[in-house]
Amino acid sequence: MPAQFPLKLVDRHMLAPTVGHYQFVRDDGQPLDFLPGQFIQVHFHYADGTATRRSYSLATIHDHARGPGEAVEIAVSFVPGGAATALFEGLEVGGHITASGPFGRFCLQPGDHNGRYLLIATGTGVTPYRSMLPQLQAAMAGRGIEVVLLQGARNPAELLYSDDFRAFAEANPGFRYVPCLSRELPANAHADVRHGYVQQHLAEFMPDPARDIAYLCGNPDMVDSCFEALKADGLPTVQIRREKYVSSK
Repeated sequence: MPAQFPLKLVDRHMLAPTVGHYQFVRDDGQPLDFLPGQFIQVHFHYADGTATRRSYSLATIHDHARGPGEAVEIAVSFVPGGAATALFEGLEVGGHITASGPFGRFCLQPGDHNGRYLLIATGTGVTPYRSMLPQLQAAMAGRGIEVVLLQGARNPAELLYSDDFRAFAEANPGFRYVPCLSRELPANAHADVRHGYVQQHLAEFMPDPARDIAYLCGNPDMVDSCFEALKADGLPTVQIRREKYVSSK
């Protein structure tokens, strides 16, 4: 069992009708050093006393060149009747949860020599890309790479962290933010907004095995569909990095 530590809630707000943003600090005097793209596990008990845990990607934006930080930010999907949902809905500012980590290898690699990153996500699968923004900015400045983020949602209200990504795109010409909305488009939509699913618009960006590394995160059907499409475009599996999010109660 990995070492566990306490987290204290310092802020919470709704990102979407069924997704909350929670900001914690580690409450044992220790920092939480992590690689952007990693996740923590939250430990709790079911009503019958059975121990369980849930995994949440870190959405924290932190300049790791300055050392480890203490903020821990996650996006939590609310599932009707879910035990984890009850835990987070009942958590007030100042309250505590128990966590462990960080875990995972869904990260940018220091040995990457690609010319472009294709970042593809649905739902809360976009959270690791938020934490990667400082690294992506450094890579764009240092290596001249390009980045395309395709984010899938049903409507504008469900585009998590869209203000952060749009502001980042406006400040960094090498970053292109492409929301893909399957049901409802916003009024006066930005030119990069697309109607449909992310897998329908992936071909528009002409995935190229000579220059691209792709990241897929979110709904398993989307991940599988895009994985097959990228392989068909010639990308070897080593250049396609995947993380599937499976909803659980």
